[in-house]
Amino acid sequence: MKKIKIIFVCLGNICRSPAAEGVMKKLVHDKGLDDFIFIDSAGTIPYHAGEDPDPRMKLYAKKRGYALTHVARKFNQKDLTDFDYIIAMDRENYDYIKSLDRTNKFADKIYMMTDFCTSVNADEVPDPYEGGPEGFETVLDILEDACAGLLKKLSQKS
Repeated sequence: MKKIKIIFVCLGNICRSPAAEGVMKKLVHDKGLDDFIFIDSAGTIPYHAGEDPDPRMKLYAKKRGYALTHVARKFNQKDLTDFDYIIAMDRENYDYIKSLDRTNKFADKIYMMTDFCTSVNADEVPDPYEGGPEGFETVLDILEDACAGLLKKLSQKS
């Protein structure tokens, strides 16, 4: 069976997308699906490439049992072909990813993170970078709901 490949995308790849990666990796691991699902994350800008996740995001994620070990990198054209699910945290990043798909060949792979929410009502995952603790908690609330919804969708497909 071919591994399903998922990439989460935000602006700098130090807050939201590595948190989504961490949440999803734990869910997948807890269900014993590590051999079937590959998870990564990236940013639409290269500014933080090579950096660890934001220390505040790591702290709030750790309190909930998630390890954020990703090293930031920029989303690239090859990611469009390499991944089965390309999931943007907000509309700006979604639009950027869509702009790379000039022929609309990958449209069925590109989603908003909140497309998978089942109980949290949100249009996008807000960037917590400039905010306080509640912003990081809100991000994790949305990601936990959306990642669980995504895993449920993947389980229904296979």
